[in-house]
Amino acid sequence: MIEQRKVALITGSSSGLGRTTAMALAHQGYDIAVNYVHSVNEAHLLVSQIQEVGVQAVAIQADVSITADVHRLVDETQRLLGGIDILVNNAGPFVRERRLFADYSLEEIDYLVRGNLLSVMQLDALVLPHMRTSGWGRIIHFGFGRASEARGWPHRAVYAAAKVGLVSFTKTLAEEEAANGITVNMIAPGDIRGANKEKMIAEALHIIDEETPRGRPGTGEDVSRMIAFLCLPQSDFITGNVIDITGGLDPIKTIPVKKKATSLE
Repeated sequence: MIEQRKVALITGSSSGLGRTTAMALAHQGYDIAVNYVHSVNEAHLLVSQIQEVGVQAVAIQADVSITADVHRLVDETQRLLGGIDILVNNAGPFVRERRLFADYSLEEIDYLVRGNLLSVMQLDALVLPHMRTSGWGRIIHFGFGRASEARGWPHRAVYAAAKVGLVSFTKTLAEEEAANGITVNMIAPGDIRGANKEKMIAEALHIIDEETPRGRPGTGEDVSRMIAFLCLPQSDFITGNVIDITGGLDPIKTIPVKKKATSLE
C-alpha cells in the first residue's frame, strides 16, 4: 500500500516568505495548499511551479482575519487535498508606519489582533482533529525577532501584543499536543524585506547589510529551511520553541517617544 503524501497549508503563500516556504515543503514531498487574498495570478503561477516538482498543489482564496474565510480555507483544503498535516501560519497584517497606540482606531486594533492571534488559534483548532487522529502534525507560528522576551515595542503596540500572546499560546499548545505526535513551534524572523523574502542564501552572501551583525541581509531561504527542518518526521522532539532567525539583529530598535511639553506656572 502506497502511503498518501502529507498535506501542508501555508497561509499568505502567494509571495514572500510564504512562497519560499511553499516551495521548500514541495521539494520535501508534501502536497501544498497555497493561500492568497488578492494575488490570484501569483498564486496560480506558484501552483504551476509546485506541480512541476511532482506534488499536488491548489490555490485557495481566503482572508484569515475573517472567521468565515478561516473555516472555508480549511474545508477547501481538506476537500481538494485531504487532511492537513502541516499548518504554517505565515499570514499576519503588519503596519510598517510607526504610530502610537493612541492613534489606532478600534477597527485597526481588531484587525491586527484577529489577523495575528485569533485567526491563528482558530486555524490551529480546525486542523487539530485530523492531526490527533493520524498521530502526527506540525504547526508553525510566525512571530518577530526576540518576541519571546515580551519587551515593549513603541509604535508597534498592537502587533507586538498579538505576537507576544502567540508566544504563550505556542508554548501551551506544544505541551498539550506533544503526546499526540504534534509539534508546535514559532519562527521569529528579523527584518527581512522586499525581494529578499524570495531570495536564496547564495544570492545574499555578497550583499552588505550594515544593520545586521551577520553583515548580510536575511533571505526567504533562511526562514524556509528552518521550517522544512521542523517539518521532518525526525524533528518530533523539537517543540514549544521560539526560533529567532535574525542574523543577530535586534529588530525592536526602540525609538524614544516624544512627550508633550508642559509649562510651569
